[in-house]
Amino acid sequence: MKQDCPHGTSRALWIERQGICAFRTEILPPMKSDEVLVQARFGAISRGTESLVFNGQVPTSEYQNMTCPHQEGSFAFPIKYGYSIVGDVQDGPKELLGRTVFCLHPHQTHFLAKSADIHVIPNTVPAERAVLAANMETALNIIWDAGILPGDRVAIFGGGVVGMLAAYLATGIIGTETTLLDINPKRKTVATNLGITFASPDAAPRDCDVVINASASSAALNQALECAGYEGRIVEASWYGDKKVEINLGRQFHSKRLSITSSQVGGISNARRSRWTFARRLNAAMSLLTDHRFDALFSGETAFDALDRNYAEIIASPSTLCHRIVY
Repeated sequence: MKQDCPHGTSRALWIERQGICAFRTEILPPMKSDEVLVQARFGAISRGTESLVFNGQVPTSEYQNMTCPHQEGSFAFPIKYGYSIVGDVQDGPKELLGRTVFCLHPHQTHFLAKSADIHVIPNTVPAERAVLAANMETALNIIWDAGILPGDRVAIFGGGVVGMLAAYLATGIIGTETTLLDINPKRKTVATNLGITFASPDAAPRDCDVVINASASSAALNQALECAGYEGRIVEASWYGDKKVEINLGRQFHSKRLSITSSQVGGISNARRSRWTFARRLNAAMSLLTDHRFDALFSGETAFDALDRNYAEIIASPSTLCHRIVY
């Protein structure tokens, strides 16, 4: 192993029990011929999903579906969880040595991964921005599931990172009238910087062709039904963990012939899965991160050495968009 990874060890963040995390020192196994050794440079906390894991809100029925690559432990705790690291290849095939790569991996200083599981970051995307790749991949899949067409009127509830990115992509479809809705007025500045029309839910548009809910709010989901026009499409992109959600399927739900569909990044949109692999989708998401305006999505950053002390606060803060980890 390289000197930066002394004695083949690594430090990783583990959630030891509900609401409690700590570092563990791990011994890396011998590297296999199809693996690379990566030294982390940047990471990102995906607040929505990681908060559900941290607070023990993953239902038992979804343990297998929610397992992320290179996860260790169990959702019943302890668990090593996370899925966004950018780092440099320290050992492996000659053509990959020194390359900066993205990997779906928990928060950890050094790790081994199969060469097929890493994605070389193009020179047009800064390493510190590339940690958004997992969120962009989710947003891209939402847009595919939504089936937005040129000229559509689109409403998106939830100004978190995924909602922002989905609104950015939808806005880029020619002729669309896309509005991002959030109860936090401070999100307007970020949205405006990304060229997105922002409004309070009180000013939500009506007769929409597509409505996307990325807010993890049942109130927003019910409002989405009111925003949709005749035979409109509602895409539920939130994940609620073990929380029950009430939805009003009375009133105009049937007379307007509305449809509700889910979007989840663990499966490629049905219209594309015969041609698209997960690697192709992630590479496409990475290529979309060239716009410097995405840097506005980072609401803060924390040194990895302090992550065990600050993780709970980062997860709990409603002001958190994408929180970057600096190794």
